[in-house]
Amino acid sequence: MWMLSGFADEIDPDLETQCRVLDELGIRFIELRSAWDINVLDLTDGQVEDVARILKEHDIRVSSIGSPIGKINIADDFAPHLDRAERAIAVARRLGAPFIRVFSFFLRPDQQHQDVREEVIARMTALADRAQAGGVVLLHENEKDIYGDTPARVHDIVTSVDSPALRLAWDPANYVQVGVIPYPDGYELLRPYTDYIQIKDAVLATGEVVPAGEGDGRVRETIRALAADGFDGFFSMEPHLSTANPLGGFSGPDNFRRATHAFTTLLDTEGIQHR
Repeated sequence: MWMLSGFADEIDPDLETQCRVLDELGIRFIELRSAWDINVLDLTDGQVEDVARILKEHDIRVSSIGSPIGKINIADDFAPHLDRAERAIAVARRLGAPFIRVFSFFLRPDQQHQDVREEVIARMTALADRAQAGGVVLLHENEKDIYGDTPARVHDIVTSVDSPALRLAWDPANYVQVGVIPYPDGYELLRPYTDYIQIKDAVLATGEVVPAGEGDGRVRETIRALAADGFDGFFSMEPHLSTANPLGGFSGPDNFRRATHAFTTLLDTEGIQHR
């Protein structure tokens, strides 16, 4: 049984509104990135308690903390970022989230991957050590313009850090946007480390983000392969079908519904059970 989740802040900034749409769609998990236009790591303790109360009222659980950890330049000061990571771990533990999404640091055009590799691995190792001590697992998401943007470099990170507290989130649209057709390119290499799937698609020629199955991310072929090898985990809706904002992508309620229906239709036509 595959479990659906989603970046519900793509629906609306208000958490109650987010939850009502998730209820309507039958989605029982949320990937918490922001509420009330506040990043999850900037919520006060009181606001985190409000989040916990509202989610409990709607019987919605947290699949992952959609943190911005790692979304700084590789040359930026890392110490304050470790403090942010500790906050992410604390919020995850309070809300019962098993995972925290992270990234592997932006590079400027003048910064070469080979020149920053050791620093990237050192920082990712430090983050994984903190996560392991805190009893949570980090999910590295591939993202354009970070070190871990291609399958080869993502593989380098996860195998070099070699920690049970660092696993992978697979984002097909982000691979397409760096010129990679994610399936089969990269799938066999990264599948052993992949525990979580972000659902959005993109067009190779333009980079435009589109609903699952309408782009070049080969989402249908990927879910067939995942089903064949017994994947049992989360699929998180991240539609990005409207204008982005500083907290991340945005879709609005209608586009979020459209993206979810596109993906669940793929699952239904493949005979894959989900909830």
